[in-house]
Amino acid sequence: MNRENLLTIGIAAVWLAALGGLAISAQDKYTVKVPGGLAFSEFRGYEGWQAISTSRNDKVVAMILGNPAMIGAYRAGIPGNGTPVPDGAKMAKIHWTQKQNEFFPEATVPGTLVDVDFMEKDSKRFADSGGWGYAVFDYDAASDTFKPGTSAGTPPQGNDAKCGFACHTRAKTRDYVFTDYGHR
Repeated sequence: MNRENLLTIGIAAVWLAALGGLAISAQDKYTVKVPGGLAFSEFRGYEGWQAISTSRNDKVVAMILGNPAMIGAYRAGIPGNGTPVPDGAKMAKIHWTQKQNEFFPEATVPGTLVDVDFMEKDSKRFADSGGWGYAVFDYDAASDTFKPGTSAGTPPQGNDAKCGFACHTRAKTRDYVFTDYGHR
């Protein structure tokens, strides 16, 4: 091999090592956990769950998703019929900033990811918060990472599985679930 080929191989090896280091250092979102509470890993695959509904306010637009147990509960008339949501049901709420659709300016569509909120029904594990565990994971676009929500966030979040309980007590008669399942 001539000197030019060795130099090319050396440069390629350095680039591959650098890229490999970046890939290794990138956060695996499934390692993040609310101290004393829910872990992101408990919701693995939430991106493929069925849509329950949408919501929006003047700052964000959201999609609420449910795992198969939650979708089954909704189809059975829960929580509107007064029956508690079964253990194992899970919900995810993904918040984005709002932006106008470039092709249809009257439409509001997701912009930058803000956070992902989770709820899990486990009446034994979360007996002191109505049977539900909660978590908020704020997203940092600059680093493409998630971190647990804090009391400085909007809305403020405690650092345990009860962080959403105070808000959800408004819906106590519906087993702490705000969202209606949109008719299809």
